Amino acid sequence: MIYEFLDKKPNYPDSAFVAPSADIIGDVTVGDESSIWFNVTIRGDVNWIKIGERSNVQDNVCIHVMNRTGPTEIGDEVTIGHNAMIHGCTIHDRALIGIHATVLDEAVIESDVIVAAGSLVPPGKRLESGYMYMGTPVEKKRKLTEEEIHSIKEHADNYIKYARAYMQKDTYETNPFYDAKT
Repeated sequence: MIYEFLDKKPNYPDSAFVAPSADIIGDVTVGDESSIWFNVTIRGDVNWIKIGERSNVQDNVCIHVMNRTGPTEIGDEVTIGHNAMIHGCTIHDRALIGIHATVLDEAVIESDVIVAAGSLVPPGKRLESGYMYMGTPVEKKRKLTEEEIHSIKEHADNYIKYARAYMQKDTYETNPFYDAKT
């Protein structure tokens, strides 16, 4: 459901995939080649939400804002895992928010960060670039390897391929995730 609220209508390009069961409400902007998956709720009703390019918001994620004081801004090539809760915070480019993680009001996640599955980023916490964070509340666990930093971009690339298949821009023969012989 794409829902206008107080004269603000969600804005997303033709290159973005929005699953039919996703609910996008109000002042929400989604960038090129981003994807909003099944049963996602993005509610920009009392503040704005911006999702950058090539980012993916996976199944059952909820994204909301703080009333008038805290928008939610998500950068480019961000992966937000299934069932995550994102509220009134800033997530910079190339971050991976793990399955069922929660990021709360006024938290800032710098670029090239992994937040482990099930973790809680408390209000106002800043996560430094180049590290893995985990726990409730999160703690800096260790520096990311070059391979892990590269994997964040690979997750974004993979979700672009998935979205293209769902948008029928690829076929089994052209999408690299499918073996046409099976």
